[in-house]
Amino acid sequence: MTVSALYPGEVMHLRLRPREHRLDYRLYSLLLDLDELPELNRRLRLFSLDRWNLFSFYAKDRGDGAGRDLRAQIETSMREAGLAPDGGPIRLFTMPRVLGWSFNPLSIFFCHRKDGSLGAILWQVDNTFGQRHSYLIPVEVEQGDAIRQSCDKAFYVSPFMPMNLRYDFSVTPPGERLLVVIGVSDAEGRLLTARHSATRQELTDATLLRAFFTLPFLTLRVVGGIHWEALKLWWKGVKLVRRPAPPQNPVTAVLPRIGTPGEAP
Repeated sequence: MTVSALYPGEVMHLRLRPREHRLDYRLYSLLLDLDELPELNRRLRLFSLDRWNLFSFYAKDRGDGAGRDLRAQIETSMREAGLAPDGGPIRLFTMPRVLGWSFNPLSIFFCHRKDGSLGAILWQVDNTFGQRHSYLIPVEVEQGDAIRQSCDKAFYVSPFMPMNLRYDFSVTPPGERLLVVIGVSDAEGRLLTARHSATRQELTDATLLRAFFTLPFLTLRVVGGIHWEALKLWWKGVKLVRRPAPPQNPVTAVLPRIGTPGEAP
């Protein structure tokens, strides 16, 4: 059995200020071990790598968008951040293409060491303006099941959210369950909480087909939902924030503290 799996789940966003606003929706994601992609491409009839199918994954949908080797891209970013990858597994949590359509507001690369521990997490964010940015954060301390990380916002996502914000991440890495909670705060305190919970299913043609008929045209539902919720926020009187230029560096790296395990000498 592969580590790669299907994760049906639910997403909740709760905005607290200046108007309370909540959204809930169902979705499904894939956990893809990058080293298992060729095997998945051979074994599954409804999933393909870099070609059209009911479900598919294209390397160009992640990373820098050029379709280059994703492991090489991630490991280069890790080295630039002062981390020393040792060839351990890199696992991507993302929504697949469905009937050729793809949009991922958030994809997560879990960067493991050979001993199985997590060395870093790369949070890759796409906005609806065709832009992409990543936050690479070392895993310095694992406290129980959840890993906690934080960074300052560097990339424009929602037209209703200012730039001077801070992200606080709490993630239970994918096992039988996955839980991601993201708190967004400004100088006055918590502004928004986002929560994604999901449960693991074996990645087979049968589970993929069931997922498709449970939530057909997932990508269109997500994109349509984003614009519908934006319309409701505008109707509630939440002001639009002007979009700045994206960061010059496509990856914001949070530097590890001296002595962090996995830090380059």
